[in-house]
Amino acid sequence: MSRHPQPPNRHPQPPNRHESRGASDTESSGNESPTAAVEKPAALIARALAKDYGDGPALHPLDLRVEEHERVALIGHNGSGKTTFLRMATGLLEPASGTVTVFGEAPGSMDARRRLSYLADTPTFYEDLSVWEHLEYTARLHGRSDWEQRAADLLGQLGIYERADDLPTRFSRGLKQKAAIAMAFIRPFDLMLVDEPFVGLDAEGKEALLELFDEASSGGAALLVATHELGFVTTTQRTIALRDGALIFDGPSTQAEARGLVAVEGAAETES
Repeated sequence: MSRHPQPPNRHPQPPNRHESRGASDTESSGNESPTAAVEKPAALIARALAKDYGDGPALHPLDLRVEEHERVALIGHNGSGKTTFLRMATGLLEPASGTVTVFGEAPGSMDARRRLSYLADTPTFYEDLSVWEHLEYTARLHGRSDWEQRAADLLGQLGIYERADDLPTRFSRGLKQKAAIAMAFIRPFDLMLVDEPFVGLDAEGKEALLELFDEASSGGAALLVATHELGFVTTTQRTIALRDGALIFDGPSTQAEARGLVAVEGAAETES
């Protein structure tokens, strides 16, 4: 018998933490002065953000704004600049020029890290920690004390509850990805940056990840997901496309537009 909490059979969506705040705002609006409202910073703002590794620009100067609660897909062929942009936005990579902020704070700062969760394209783990210990470490690092049931729920939803005490460094690519997904969602966040999360996942894993994205969105978080998975692209409000480090599209994610952009991507890869 497992020593960990049991995951429930169903995984209800978390309550929208912005509903109660909206109600109180409505009740108190009559007492507010016209100058009381203060514009909140966007979830992410890039201004002329650029990167050059020495053999040519990896990312041309990019101006980009992702609002709170927005759900955005980022697409582009390999080498288009997606990962470079995400790593600069998380503070893991220094830009050559320009700036990027997370809720008005510098990436990598304590305030930015507190509000940002990052799911990288290549999962990394500590050699001597089990999946459960990784989840405990991540949750406690970000101040979450009620993490155990949430950890059990995530592992159950992803289908790896029975592997909680195993070392993720010994997992297959798909199981490593599931463990990394659980780590990204165990902590609180207001913005999640994600790099090719569907790679290596089976059909059940992809479905579970889409459910987790839905839960995060309904809870008020902003999502920026780099992916080629059309099933996710068509669920977003907005699609951003990069090619050879340059922005080529930024607009609504209607199905026709998303399919066209993915097709163009494939053609660009074949020709290069």
